[in-house]
This record gives sequence, structure tokens and C-alpha cells, in this order.
Amino acid sequence: MPSRDSAPAKKLLAWYDGHARDLPWRVSPRDRTKGIRPDPYRVWLSEIMLQQTTVAAVRSYFYAFTARWPTIAALAAADEEDILKAWAGLGYYSRARNLKKCAEAIMADHGGAFPADLDALRALPGIGDYTSAAIAAIAFDLPAAVVDGNVERVVTRLKAIDTPLTKAKPAIKAEVAAMLDPERPGDFAQATMDLGATICTPKRPACLPCPLRSECAALDQGDPERFPVKAPKKDKPLRVGAAFVLVRDDGAVLLEKRAGTGLLAGMTQVPTTGWNARHDGETGSDAAPVAGTEWRRCGQVRHVFTHFALDLTVWHALSNHRAGDGQWWSPASELAGEALPTVMKKAIACALPDAF
Repeated sequence: MPSRDSAPAKKLLAWYDGHARDLPWRVSPRDRTKGIRPDPYRVWLSEIMLQQTTVAAVRSYFYAFTARWPTIAALAAADEEDILKAWAGLGYYSRARNLKKCAEAIMADHGGAFPADLDALRALPGIGDYTSAAIAAIAFDLPAAVVDGNVERVVTRLKAIDTPLTKAKPAIKAEVAAMLDPERPGDFAQATMDLGATICTPKRPACLPCPLRSECAALDQGDPERFPVKAPKKDKPLRVGAAFVLVRDDGAVLLEKRAGTGLLAGMTQVPTTGWNARHDGETGSDAAPVAGTEWRRCGQVRHVFTHFALDLTVWHALSNHRAGDGQWWSPASELAGEALPTVMKKAIACALPDAF
């Protein structure tokens, strides 16, 4: 049964058959015609990694994860700390913790196989509307409307949807559902993503080779870059705090584990003050974790989180202080393998430029 708006879908799929990106988690259109099916595990893992992250940043992480944990069973059996260490640098660390929870749920409740059902997928830890639709379409060829940032851009331009993006999402999803090819929903989803990533880009879209050029209302209006229409950005609050890089005589760095809830939950850090999205932390050496130590101010690093920006004043000291509860001395050779979020790597690098 053809979709209500099948002409763009046919053009898009014809373009995709010749221009699909070569991605390590993807089965190419040519291979799919040979009966090779996508691995739901690899589809799921890639989609979780790609949230708020670029393909270029994800590739090396995907290769590392699938080499170390090639199956959902292997990931379910992994230690959460090892997963967090492997994830360090990708950000949004709740995603890494949910990887473990989701893998365990699939092993316990679904016999070790991803369910080929949209509602069952959505019920799994860490899987929301977008990810469940992506797995359903790409891994199981279910006719689910998959809408990420690339798809939003393609559809708002194609239909000249001038409602601000925050309010336009239901209309965009309806347009995708009306347009998708029910015989190739997985390829259609990936084709639309590829079009947004390579042709219908945020700036200077390459409209001339676009397979949907003749269908595009935004191009007819002469200003594709106006879409999608974005609501005015709210200024992010700026918070401050301090980070304390304590180094032992042998070069080891004092680390500790953050609390199991809240921002960067369960991740590794150098001792720091009590900043969060709503409150500042102390910035001076008076708040240092080791009294009577000569602290040197190294500078300041800035890190931007989703809802706020943070300026950390970085202090450095030499000490053979005994590690306290929940703390440990990490040898310099092992520092890069710790589950350090990017903000903590910045702080350590400010004090120890050759640390990573």
C-alpha cells in the first residue's frame, strides 16, 4: 500500500541507493537486497551513541564497544564502571548507565533479543520515542516515523513549515508518516537522515543535486536556510566552582567517584566544590580537600552543559596524602582509561598539560 505522499519517497530512495553513507552500524542498500538484515544490537547502540553527538565522534567509540562487547549478552554481563570508562568523552552519561540497564532487561525479559514491537521497545530503559522508532524501522522494517534533527530540517524545508521547531514536531512527524515508503521504512529513515547530513545541511544546502529539489517549498520561496524556524535561544546561566588536581610524587592523580544520582552520576572526577545547575560552588583554595597543602592556581576552564555553563578554577598541589573513602590514586599511565567526563579532563589538562 503506497503512502499518501509517495513521490518524494521514491525519489529519495533512488538517491539513497546510489549515495548511502558507509557507516559501521549500517547494512547498505545493496546488501539488504541480498537478504542481509541489520543487527538490532548495533542499530540500538549506534542510535544511543549518536544522540547529541556527531557521526565523526561516534565511529571510534562504536568500534571499541563492539570489539569489546560484540553482543547484547556481553554488554549485559559487563561491569558498569568499565562501560562508563569506555563511554568517557561522549557526554550525557545517563545514556551509558542505561545501556547496561537496557541490555540486562533484554536478557531478562526478552530472551536476549530485541523485541520487534514499537511499544515494547519504548518500554526499555533509555529508549524513548525517537530511538524506538529508529530501531523498529531500521532493524525490523516496521513503518515507524523516524524524526531526528536531520529529518526535521529536511521536512520543514520540503513543506516550508514556519512554526517554531519546538511546536512543529507533531506536524513534522505526521508529514514523515505520510511520506515514508511502507516497503522500505528502514531505508527511507536512513535516506532522510543522509539527505539532511550531506545535502540539506544547516548552512549552504546543496540544493542543485538534491533529489527533492522539485518538491521543496522552501527552495521555491528562495530561502531554504530560514528553515527550520527556531525559537529564540535562552541565555544559559553561568555557574562557578573549583577543581583540585592533587599529584603524588610518582605522578599519580587523586580521583574520586561522583554520587550515583544527579549530574555526571557515577563518573570519576578530581575533588571539586559543590556546584550544580542551580548553585555555584566555592572557587578558592580554602575549599581544597587537603588542608595545609600549598595550592597553586593554574587557571580556569569552561565547560558548557545542556542547561548551564560552568567556569572551574583549577588548583594544583603536590602531596602524598592518603586517599580517603571513595578516593584512589590513579597512576599517570592509567589516567586516560578512567571514567573521566570531558569537564574533568579539561581541569586535569589545565594543571597537567601532558596528562592525556
